[in-house]
Amino acid sequence: MKLSVIVPVYNMAEDEKLNYCLDSLVNQTISDYEILAVNDASTDQSLDILREYEKRYPDKIHVITYEKNKRQGGAKNEGLHASKGEWVGFIDSDDWVTPDYYEKLLNKAEETGADMVGCDYSLVEGHTMAVGTVVQINTPEQTGILNFEKHKLMLMRSGSMVVKIYRRSVIEENHLEFPEGIFYEDNCASPLWSLYFKHFERVEEPLYYYYQHSASTVHHITEDKCRDRMKAAMLLYEECEKRGFLQPYHAELEYRFTELYYVNTLFSYFDGVQSPRLSFIRELREGLVERFPHFKNNQYYLEWTPEMEKKLISLQARSDAAFLWYYRWKRWIWHFHK
Repeated sequence: MKLSVIVPVYNMAEDEKLNYCLDSLVNQTISDYEILAVNDASTDQSLDILREYEKRYPDKIHVITYEKNKRQGGAKNEGLHASKGEWVGFIDSDDWVTPDYYEKLLNKAEETGADMVGCDYSLVEGHTMAVGTVVQINTPEQTGILNFEKHKLMLMRSGSMVVKIYRRSVIEENHLEFPEGIFYEDNCASPLWSLYFKHFERVEEPLYYYYQHSASTVHHITEDKCRDRMKAAMLLYEECEKRGFLQPYHAELEYRFTELYYVNTLFSYFDGVQSPRLSFIRELREGLVERFPHFKNNQYYLEWTPEMEKKLISLQARSDAAFLWYYRWKRWIWHFHK
């Protein structure tokens, strides 16, 4: 079999989100592929919808289901274990793709000999095939044979996994999987996986539609989700240490850990959580300094971190309480002028 498409599904029945995703998959222009729809213990009608599609397209759709929720990482692992394709792709169950999405990615792989192929995506706010805001995923500088320098580029900005296909043999040979039971599993898997592939190419078209809606993970921030991002960063650190990547890619991993564990979490926490806690922001700072005490000297941190964020991070380094007070004041000002 040429391709396995893995679709983790959790409570996507509302507004026909799941239907729209599956319709785009069953109508692909290639023929030699399977769709592994993994029901991650949904509590709505998602499983009923999946069973209906399985009956209508028995040669394409295979449903996997279980009773305990494993989050997207666990669902993707279940799909990986059952997959048979030479290539593997992932798609979020509230997104969709163009009819020739997989044909174009597979053709690029065959033309170039790549073992990983990606494209750009389009941000949309409704079910449509019209192109919305195009987001470039990866860059031309990252394409071609992935030598040490290009692996650094991939590690720094590996990009979304749903807009790529991966040669299955690389996944199996290197025992690559996803973290289970947390959000933001791709924050760990995407950069780690990228280090094992040897040739990356892009189709320079927005073939994937990323649906912007209020139920999306990225639009509802809680402390638990922030902790999941911290866990993903820790797992990336631990996996890279175990697999021998920590030393050769020390600067890159130091910055990625700083970014994922601390910077992104810190500012999304204050922007999204109604009552920020002093103990949590102290825990964030201490967790970073414990592993990378000299992160402020990192070349990427110096070049890439916005000056305002650097000033705020320096403020927190002097006083967690002052930092918390500043953000509470800033939030009050924002509400006052709203």
